[in-house]
Amino acid sequence: MGLSRLASDRHRGERPVQEPAAETEELALRAAAGDGAALDVLLQRIRPEVVRRCGRFLPCREDAEEAAQDVLLQVARKITTFEGRSRFTTWLHTVVANCARQKYRELKRRAAERPEEIDAGRYVDPRTTSVIAGSRIDLLEALERLEREHPHLVAPLVYRDICQLEYAEVAERVGVPLGTLKSRLYEARRKVRPWLSDS
Repeated sequence: MGLSRLASDRHRGERPVQEPAAETEELALRAAAGDGAALDVLLQRIRPEVVRRCGRFLPCREDAEEAAQDVLLQVARKITTFEGRSRFTTWLHTVVANCARQKYRELKRRAAERPEEIDAGRYVDPRTTSVIAGSRIDLLEALERLEREHPHLVAPLVYRDICQLEYAEVAERVGVPLGTLKSRLYEARRKVRPWLSDS
């Protein structure tokens, strides 16, 4: 039965089944080359992962959903800049990190302009969640402070500890040797740790 199925697939000209990650990479390359249909499928495929990763910054589901929409829009607009030199997921994590942090700034600004009654029941942990924006205020404020004081330390911390990329991927993304990356990451964690415990 397996042989007849294989023959049938070959007769119909179907491609062999690919692993999901490899298929996503192929879709990204096709989309980057201008294939609109591939882009549509890619956006549908990555959406759950994008929402999940935005949720690492913005635990309130509505905020994570909004940030995810921004990410998908940015991917659609900028996919032609993806050259395939690194994995698509690595490229995507950069977009996620930037959009989630931008969404936090927007929520913070909006709340300052129009203070509202907040339903505390929406939020999971008041110690780590902003009653203003439904965000990881301790983490996000720490990242804002780190960016002001030591901007070169932000990317290593975001990519490794929040996006959970491998060290080699982070070093490639930041454009520094692995040893330098680990040194910067150690320093970033050392700087941020007391700010988080103070929250």
